[in-house]
Amino acid sequence: GDPQLVIVRNPLNGNKKLSTREMLSRVSTNVLRRAIMARGSNIVAAAALSSSSLLTSVQPVQKPQQRMMGTLRDSPAAESSWKQSCYFEMDFTVPEESTVYEAVQKFAAFNIGALVTVDESGKLSGVVSERDYVNKIALLGKNSKDTKIKEISTKSANLVTATPADSVEACMQKMMGKDIRHLPLLDDNGKVIGMLSIKDLVKEMVREKEEAIKVLENFALGKGGHFGGE
Repeated sequence: GDPQLVIVRNPLNGNKKLSTREMLSRVSTNVLRRAIMARGSNIVAAAALSSSSLLTSVQPVQKPQQRMMGTLRDSPAAESSWKQSCYFEMDFTVPEESTVYEAVQKFAAFNIGALVTVDESGKLSGVVSERDYVNKIALLGKNSKDTKIKEISTKSANLVTATPADSVEACMQKMMGKDIRHLPLLDDNGKVIGMLSIKDLVKEMVREKEEAIKVLENFALGKGGHFGGE
């Protein structure tokens, strides 16, 4: 037959002769249609997969946690001040039978201003300070080497004392109320276990205020506490 004609069998119209060009056109159109349909299916599938992945990757919006500020610690106790004091790791006692000169030597050696005096049995008997030396020895023209400590010290009956559990504020009030600069620390049995100076208390109060300021600054900047800290 004619190489330019192709016979196509159609169940409705019978055999129909189509030119090669018409046949190729129909085949190309059919292939193109199927390709478009296939591509469309792939696009839909890809879109569905993308949507599924997107839904899987999207996490539910969580409610922001409540920002909490670090708590400011309670007022420090006298014990914390004492442990930072120069009196903590030294012998802060002196026998009351010793001379005033020996006490002055200890003042200079340890750069302190007061000592706890003890009797022969080692019990607290009083406190001797630089002020006692100035007022009762130097100004009166007495000789510190010839004068015993018990002659110028403040006796235990008149002492103002503190315990390790007392707050720094309470100790400061005791000092201010009696115009003194040192407090012996006594345990529950009345035994002297330490010495506090007004300098120790001031340092502790400054340290406490600095910590409070730092906590507030961190909170204002969104740092520290229990949320968003660095």
